[in-house]
Amino acid sequence: MAIHVPMSSPDITAAEIAAVNEVLRTPVLSIGPRLNAFEQAAAAVAGVTHGIGVNSGTSGLHLCMIAAEVGAGDMVMTTPFSFIASANCILYEQGVPVFVDVDPATGNLDPNLAAAAATDLAQGGTAADHWLPPSLRGIRRPEGRLRALLPVHAFGQPADMDPLIEVARSQDLTVIEDACEAIGAAYKGRPAGSLGDAAVFAFYPNKQVTTGEGGMIVTSRESWAGLFRSLRNQGRDVFDGWLNHTRLGYNYRLDELSAALGLAQLNRLDELLEKRARVAAWYEERLAGAEFVETPRSAASTTRMSWFVYVVRVLPPARRDLVVRLLAERGVPSRPYFTPIHLQPFYRQRFGYRDGDFPVTEHLGAVSLALPFSGVMTEEQVDTVCSALHEAVKHSVMASPASD
Repeated sequence: MAIHVPMSSPDITAAEIAAVNEVLRTPVLSIGPRLNAFEQAAAAVAGVTHGIGVNSGTSGLHLCMIAAEVGAGDMVMTTPFSFIASANCILYEQGVPVFVDVDPATGNLDPNLAAAAATDLAQGGTAADHWLPPSLRGIRRPEGRLRALLPVHAFGQPADMDPLIEVARSQDLTVIEDACEAIGAAYKGRPAGSLGDAAVFAFYPNKQVTTGEGGMIVTSRESWAGLFRSLRNQGRDVFDGWLNHTRLGYNYRLDELSAALGLAQLNRLDELLEKRARVAAWYEERLAGAEFVETPRSAASTTRMSWFVYVVRVLPPARRDLVVRLLAERGVPSRPYFTPIHLQPFYRQRFGYRDGDFPVTEHLGAVSLALPFSGVMTEEQVDTVCSALHEAVKHSVMASPASD
């Protein structure tokens, strides 16, 4: 009998179901005790003092841009190798994403390039043009200043934060960690989420911890915590009366049902991460030494990997896109991961990006392949995927280019 292999699956137990059912027996479905408990638990995981629940990781990143005072024409340095929300959140405040290429080993922001970009952008003029989006060079340069640095912890591995923080300090930049894929990860013994001025976790169903939809901002900045709580709740401040609003805000609240689910998941965080690490180890064991397949590696600075996805690199002469099709024919789903942000249609049209602008990111985008992955995968399912991958890679090498 064929073994069904889903792309991802949440790890839900009776504890999560009971927690949600308990909320349904109360009259409080929003801004209540479960949210407060979930926020405290998430802050503890990150090693900071405040957690602020929101309805998505994207919403959390948006509010962080507001707290960082990103405005029209201000620049935020970030990576083009990420989910698109890490750049879109800058545009929400009319800022300019300034992309810097990534480290080829990790896919995370390259600190050396970030240092060079920060220096040139601070100098301005023609020195800045190399780093600016093509459509904003010369007389169309942004009128704002470089305001923030937004590194992404791709695939659950922390970016090399110490040199990035030094870059930020040298230019008085706010540091926002996109830790949406990295809850529970650690960098040189310090938790992801504790390394910048604020960070954001996300809880989509394929994440290590899920609330269905949802996110969490974590920070130790007292004034920011209050601001985030106001912004997520239509701009109401702590002393505002009913239907009074101090500032422009948003409906970014996280409901009590989602918070209860998230709290039950956080209570199992070590278990959830260990189960995902076990599945990653099965993959590594079966793919070690595979021809034209490169398995993921942890950087020396990563003291705890938080496995979000399992992404291999399909190397020439094997062809990644053909491998995707061949896997699908064998009943195994897979995904290219990531499509570079600067080559997304909207970014090409708005900013004039072209192929070749960020060669490392583009190479990774061309060879990276996410395999089915979750903490509830069985060893038999991993065997099925790896067997199909070996065959697909072999056939992709043998196939003529014209057949692709």
